[in-house]
Amino acid sequence: MEIKVRTEQTVNGRLVTNRQLETLAAVARAGSKTAAAKALGISVPVVHRYISAIEEAAGSPITVSTPAGTRLNDEGRRILETYAATELRCSDDHKFTVCCSPVTEDLMMSVLSALRMTDVELVISDDEHNIRMMKEDLADFAVIDDPLYLFDADEFDGVEIGYMGMVFVDNGPSFIKYRYGAQRVAFMFLDTMGRKYTIESETFSLPELLGSKKSYFVDEFLLLRKGIKMKSAIDPKVLRHSITAIYRREDKAVSKLVKALQTRNIR
Repeated sequence: MEIKVRTEQTVNGRLVTNRQLETLAAVARAGSKTAAAKALGISVPVVHRYISAIEEAAGSPITVSTPAGTRLNDEGRRILETYAATELRCSDDHKFTVCCSPVTEDLMMSVLSALRMTDVELVISDDEHNIRMMKEDLADFAVIDDPLYLFDADEFDGVEIGYMGMVFVDNGPSFIKYRYGAQRVAFMFLDTMGRKYTIESETFSLPELLGSKKSYFVDEFLLLRKGIKMKSAIDPKVLRHSITAIYRREDKAVSKLVKALQTRNIR
């Protein structure tokens, strides 16, 4: 007898089916609705219908169309992250699971590809969520951007894999906060400087952050990986912070990942 547990997700009180959520995940992975339809073996109109059903429940768009395809916006990411986390909790077993944020996402994918570790579950979320995944035994390895979060993860082994500086775009006292990276370090810097500020909004989206015309912090490494050059109000080295890999126990897979990440020379 095979028994499996599946979850249901409601958005604003309206049921969103697992098939609709699987389609949203496929769009996020493939980067377009057409590619998602091909991967799932369904038609493009069906993909549009599933995404529209989720948007009706959310009461707002969950994707953004670009010349390069389709990406999820903040609302879409929130829905997908909740789906991914609950599906893992219901799983009787999981693959070797690695967590990181969008700051180190490209780096992690590059390392996993170079090591040919294709049978790996990769979860992209913020530090708080990734540490929770570790604590709930849903992840085996996590890369933490903000060293202040390590106080919440002292039961795990850890090793520094590099350092990053942060770019400070100063457009006045009104700030937009990026969901990822060493944001607590950055705003503590403002507090120590006695700087008066207000955080007006928070975003999952790097394009929204960069186009906001508000003040913000963003990890320099992320900009470099995206090929974005940007002037900082301070030397990024002023906000230099460690990037740390944490894990429950060191085994062959963990050792390979740590060594590969350290050799990438994140500085």
